[in-house]
Amino acid sequence: QVQLVESGGGLVQSGGSLRLSCATSGIIFRLYTMNWYRQAPGKQRELVATITRADNTNYADSVKGRFTISRDNAKNTVYLQMNSLKPEDTAVYYCNTQGLTNNYWGQGTQVTVSS
Repeated sequence: QVQLVESGGGLVQSGGSLRLSCATSGIIFRLYTMNWYRQAPGKQRELVATITRADNTNYADSVKGRFTISRDNAKNTVYLQMNSLKPEDTAVYYCNTQGLTNNYWGQGTQVTVSS
């Protein structure tokens, strides 16, 4: 059974930082591309950052230079370091990976940035 469990969300002031973690089980983690998505109230879920099994990364334009995705294959965990947070970063953040036939999601962690 595949499980993705996010943690690290919370309330932070504008300009602050948070580090999200996504612990995985049930997959051979080192073989999977991992993604972070977010969904703000009333908006569609959007892709924030991706890291491949070769450690190649990609970011949404809105977070480039502020967010960093990384992975620890020994811990089966992917991270999202978020710096210089803005109120528009407020959203539920989800960890995601895709298998051959399935799309796996975590339960999400709330990030709220106050102005």
